[in-house]
Amino acid sequence: MTPTMRARIYRPTGRNLARLARVLAGGGLVAVPAETVYGLAADALDARACRAIFKAKGRPANDPLIVHVASVQQAGEVAVLSDAARAVAKKFWPGPLTLVLPRRPCVPRVVTSGLDSVAVRMPAHPLFLELIRLSGCPLAAPSANPFGYISPTTAEHVRDGLGSRIGHILDGGAAAIGVESTILDLRDPQQPAILRPGAISAEALAKILGVPVAPYVPTASGKKSARVADASTSNSASPALAPGLLEQHYSPRTPLNLVDAFDAGTRELARDHADEAFLFLKKPTGKTRPNEFWLSTRGHLAEVAHGLFARLRQLDDGNWRKIHVARAPGRTALAVAVNDRLTRAAARRP
Repeated sequence: MTPTMRARIYRPTGRNLARLARVLAGGGLVAVPAETVYGLAADALDARACRAIFKAKGRPANDPLIVHVASVQQAGEVAVLSDAARAVAKKFWPGPLTLVLPRRPCVPRVVTSGLDSVAVRMPAHPLFLELIRLSGCPLAAPSANPFGYISPTTAEHVRDGLGSRIGHILDGGAAAIGVESTILDLRDPQQPAILRPGAISAEALAKILGVPVAPYVPTASGKKSARVADASTSNSASPALAPGLLEQHYSPRTPLNLVDAFDAGTRELARDHADEAFLFLKKPTGKTRPNEFWLSTRGHLAEVAHGLFARLRQLDDGNWRKIHVARAPGRTALAVAVNDRLTRAAARRP
């Protein structure tokens, strides 16, 4: 730890969990592990504590927070649960699914960016769930990184980015999934829509809801569903309906060049541009060059998603002039989620 960093990383012992729960109950901040990415948590019902999240991250006030709960009953204390919400919660919670629902009055406006809806999730990571239970309050928790930068999937990632701004990080190992949760707009149970793609697909949700679920529409296509357009996906001052909708997000400092697919000439390009990094989804055949990297030996999408943010961080620290990466093939839930993150990471600020 450098002299400018003060954050302590805690091992997941019973004593440490009890201590960190007291920090949260007292209005403090704790970085916590989740199966998706690490989050920066505070008491979701404490407006002052939640404002501290925005300050630590440098997060704009128009980007709402997700409220994490340890039970469906607790979810009902912060949001109005329809029969549809209870049905999908029964199937997919705990897990990587966030529901946007009507807000209860107890949720501070700072959490929802002034909106009358709130994003709610029950995480699957046992340490996160235990902290919610021990602290006695639902926990608001966006990703535990400086706003707009690559999401953290390890405790060390959190300390690298926020180590001088927060004091407590709970180490729960590397995030199992590696990309953020699916966000489902369920304010109107008859018109559900995916706002942010994740590991749970629109098709899987539709089977439970019994009505079609409007799928996520990539911003790169230039087309958005009416619901997603209403969610304010641009970098504007209007409140977003849910987090993760800004067109420029998850971004390394190094310019990221996103292409539809690598072709036969890509490896020749890598040979001729030794100062640029080439990130393959699947390990290239034969001998690889020092500027060739990959996310999965065989191209498995679960491994691609799991390692995406960690690899982007590694390359961002490698003094490369540019990072080249190709979209994931197909339209599975994880392929759409990976491509969403890459598209936003490749977008450049005006």
